[in-house]
Amino acid sequence: MRFDLASARAAAAEDRTAIWVGAFLASRGSDNEVLAAALAQDEHWWLGPLEVPLDDLVRLAGPEDDALVPIDAQEWEGDVGDMAESLEEGWEPPPLLAEYQDGRLLLQDGNHRYEALQREGARAAWVLIFFDDPGARDRFTREALPRD
Repeated sequence: MRFDLASARAAAAEDRTAIWVGAFLASRGSDNEVLAAALAQDEHWWLGPLEVPLDDLVRLAGPEDDALVPIDAQEWEGDVGDMAESLEEGWEPPPLLAEYQDGRLLLQDGNHRYEALQREGARAAWVLIFFDDPGARDRFTREALPRD
């Protein structure tokens, strides 16, 4: 299976986002089986992929001392650098994965992709957002999404 924006959109159109996310998280590109297993434990409600300003996302992993998920600085720089090079060559990364919690969009997967996009000057990223209940998703849809 190819994990890109087009396949994420196709999964969303078929109401199969949760399946797409589980397969992506377990894939070699993400290597986040723990999150895949955690998401599979309970039902979640999904939006996206949506284009979200990078400034609206909270990165949880990185080399900073206060990162929730600390990553060795050398490993971080290597991975982010490789992704930045790929972006320059035209790579379109898979959507980031964010959890809506207490009015914030917490990056549960895609912290490296986020950083690479930011370093390349991107202002927004494609994101799949999950919610713990449908009411929170509906409120977010009414309050945070632009109206046509």
